[in-house]
Amino acid sequence: MSTASTELYSLLIPLSGERLLVPRVCVAEVISYTTPERPKQNDQLPIWYLGKVEWSGRRVPVVSFEAISGDEVENRAGRTRIVVFHAIGCDLSTGYFGLITQGFPQLVRVNGDVLSLETEQPWAEEQPVLCRTRMINEYPLVPDMERLETMISKIAA
Repeated sequence: MSTASTELYSLLIPLSGERLLVPRVCVAEVISYTTPERPKQNDQLPIWYLGKVEWSGRRVPVVSFEAISGDEVENRAGRTRIVVFHAIGCDLSTGYFGLITQGFPQLVRVNGDVLSLETEQPWAEEQPVLCRTRMINEYPLVPDMERLETMISKIAA
């Protein structure tokens, strides 16, 4: 089997204290941060649901992975971006959702030589996380996109 067929172009998405590892094809675009517009029932929404932003003629829901994890939401300044993801399920009517990031995602090529499952650094059960990986010196999380989309769809509707 050739090396090209066993590699996957992926993105390391920087968060406040973690990094997410996602396949490149999941990401539609990285856009500048604009403050999401929250619905009027603001006090009934979870802190991780930031609201919606206009993107490519759609109103796309935006979330904070840090807040889902129970971490403090950082000040939105300078390097903050919104990564717009393709929805993989049918739960989101727009077909997309946004995730706050603390900078630009980094393109990486992932293969069996650089990636392995990490079992010593756990994550909270309620997080939409499939697993933690070890990639050279880093320990990025692989998000559970289906679970994340389901969480968003329950609120964004």
